Amino acid sequence: MAKKALVAYFSCSGVTKGAAQTLADAAGVDLYEIKPEVPYTAADLNWTDKKSRSTVEMKDPSSRPAIAGKVFNMGEYDIVFLGFPIWWYVAPTIINTFLESYDFSGKTIILFATSGGSGFGKTMEKLKGSVSAAAEIKEGRILNGKPSKEELAAWIESIGLQ
Repeated sequence: MAKKALVAYFSCSGVTKGAAQTLADAAGVDLYEIKPEVPYTAADLNWTDKKSRSTVEMKDPSSRPAIAGKVFNMGEYDIVFLGFPIWWYVAPTIINTFLESYDFSGKTIILFATSGGSGFGKTMEKLKGSVSAAAEIKEGRILNGKPSKEELAAWIESIGLQ
């Protein structure tokens, strides 16, 4: 039986969205955008402002921004590629909201991210508590620039998914 995969992503500026679309296209799988119930404004994303929404959320490890919508057929997927921008060396807390919204038992979650300069940092460590121990979560790749469909297809193949 072939494994069914989903690319789920959160993107504010469009960078992660572009990488996610290319990845979904390369893998020939479904695509789902994780949208905040209250969209982020440019002011919300101003990381130099200590009172901006993103700064306040990232300083509070228990922050769980609400998500608009749901993946109604999550049970059908064996593999979930989960993409996001790196904020403060970790995933935005809305990714914890997403992970805590579903039962990922028996599924493989492969992380991918975009970043202005850092790697995954403590992302894995900060996300593991948001999924069941029966789920496998793996650090994938930082997809900066505009990775080609061919490059991403080769990555998917290298991790044994095609």
